[in-house]
Amino acid sequence: MGVLTLLIAALAIWLIWTGKLQRMTAKDGIALSAALVGAVLAAKGKPVIGAPLLISVALFFAQQGQARARRRKRAIPPAPTADHADIARARALLGLGPDADADAIRAAHRRLIASVHPDKGGTEALAAQINAARDLLLQERAGR
Repeated sequence: MGVLTLLIAALAIWLIWTGKLQRMTAKDGIALSAALVGAVLAAKGKPVIGAPLLISVALFFAQQGQARARRRKRAIPPAPTADHADIARARALLGLGPDADADAIRAAHRRLIASVHPDKGGTEALAAQINAARDLLLQERAGR
């Protein structure tokens, strides 16, 4: 019984230390409690009750992990496609021609962002537009 107590204490310390205890949902907390009850019952000589409880909790956490993985895969948005008008606007904003290479794009971005950066009295919106124009042109350049 002493080893089980140490393992449960170690689990609790690990959950607190890693911050996983704060991110647990109510279902996770109930499942963890069921696992602890199952472990105690199995350790007290009642494996008929404790073992199925532990197995069901393990299956629950495995299913939760698979569901989280599926949500992560769905959460990745497709890459936006830029049309010619967007690229033309980005070139006009940075003052570049269609033959500008990656170094010219970066140089134009640096020159503009230095004058419109929020720290220099510019606006965050304009800085974001300039950053987006640079990113779009670099992506378009890499896709050629």
